[in-house]
Amino acid sequence: PEETVTSSFAAFVHAVRPEHLSKMVCHRSKRMILDSIGVGLVGSTTHVFDIALQYCRLYSSVAVSSVYGKPGVKLSPTLAAFTNGVATHSMDFDDTWHPATHPSGAVLPALLAASQMLPPSTKPNGVDFLLAFNVGLEVQGRLMHFSTEAHNIPKRFHPPSVVGTMGSAAATAKLLSLSAAQCAHALGIAASLAGAPMANAATQAKPLHIGNATRLGFEAALLAARGMEANPSILDDIPGCSGFSAFYSVYQPKPLSTPSDHHEFLLEKQDIAFKRFPAHLGMHWVVDAALSVRNLFINYAGSFSPSLIRTIVLKIPVSKYINRPFPSSEHQARHSFQFNACTALLDGEVGLSSFTEGSIHRQELRELLDKVVVEHPEDNEANFDKMYGEVALLLHSGDVLTGKCDTFYGHWRKPLSKESLLKKFRSNASHVLPEEKIETIITMVDNLENLSDSSQL
Repeated sequence: PEETVTSSFAAFVHAVRPEHLSKMVCHRSKRMILDSIGVGLVGSTTHVFDIALQYCRLYSSVAVSSVYGKPGVKLSPTLAAFTNGVATHSMDFDDTWHPATHPSGAVLPALLAASQMLPPSTKPNGVDFLLAFNVGLEVQGRLMHFSTEAHNIPKRFHPPSVVGTMGSAAATAKLLSLSAAQCAHALGIAASLAGAPMANAATQAKPLHIGNATRLGFEAALLAARGMEANPSILDDIPGCSGFSAFYSVYQPKPLSTPSDHHEFLLEKQDIAFKRFPAHLGMHWVVDAALSVRNLFINYAGSFSPSLIRTIVLKIPVSKYINRPFPSSEHQARHSFQFNACTALLDGEVGLSSFTEGSIHRQELRELLDKVVVEHPEDNEANFDKMYGEVALLLHSGDVLTGKCDTFYGHWRKPLSKESLLKKFRSNASHVLPEEKIETIITMVDNLENLSDSSQL
């Protein structure tokens, strides 16, 4: 049969082998796995996670898969994937790639649940697990490169609800050793389960996008394994009958070459961004800019004195869903340039406690927010590879102090050090796990290639 874009992806998923993973890809993906587990563990302390868990416990039958932060709780595999996906994105603390998506949370929970689902005789080892995880990343990345629209901060669909669902399907299809034909059907089924609107950003519904992506991709692979068929050309651009192209106004699919000794995974070329605090990635630019100008202001005035400030000017890209002058909830605050800049100015840091009700509704913070003016310079693109954040303090004295951030610490151009990543993981995991278990997870992920049974993770 004639090769199509879809069949090339299916062939890749089926044929790729552990030896195709470079040392750099293994290193970077293990950092992603560790970070994603950590943000999932701390995410298990949130209200939206509790809602998801209560819902899933009502409908869980064959309860064999674990839940982040709840040692005594088991759920059926797909519902465990859903719940852990919600936990991962509940604080918007998970990793971000370019083009823009949250790749790990859409894949890792499905693989963890699937590993526990499989019988002892077919448990995947750590190498199998790492390969499946990278298959899920690769499929997401390749699909994002089909459209120039995907390179910018999204306006229509939340990317992980689209490409994440497909990545989960590909990853679990690989872990379950599906045939090439079944892999193609899994992608086709997943496309019918994908998509969530950006209007639900900054609400409790946004974490469901990751939960559904990892769960529904997993379900697509399970359905394909049981003989369900879908359009075998779902990724191809067929005029008059949209497949995956329905999610993009510009769509130019390209075949994925059969894996060889020379195959270069996208993760080799494009590293990941890890967040230092739990908020939308765009917030990290304005926070670092705000911290920079705060230091200048303290040197100028001797201390941080808001009464000396007449106006706070934020120079940010145009992006409506993260331009929120007066957020009223934690989820809105995580998606507000104004809130994060002013919190950094007032407190000298942004962290987990910044998004509590008490912190959000402080009078002194509201007074700072009242002084904010937003500007959108033409050269500040809504693109995580090109944007910058600038915070200027216009003082009553007439003086102007300015801080600017082109690349924050944690961005793929300035990656977190091993020490910083471990510090973040230990801090997140300590909310629900004792120190001994935290160190065990760190060791297992670091030595994932030597793990005989990935369900132990």
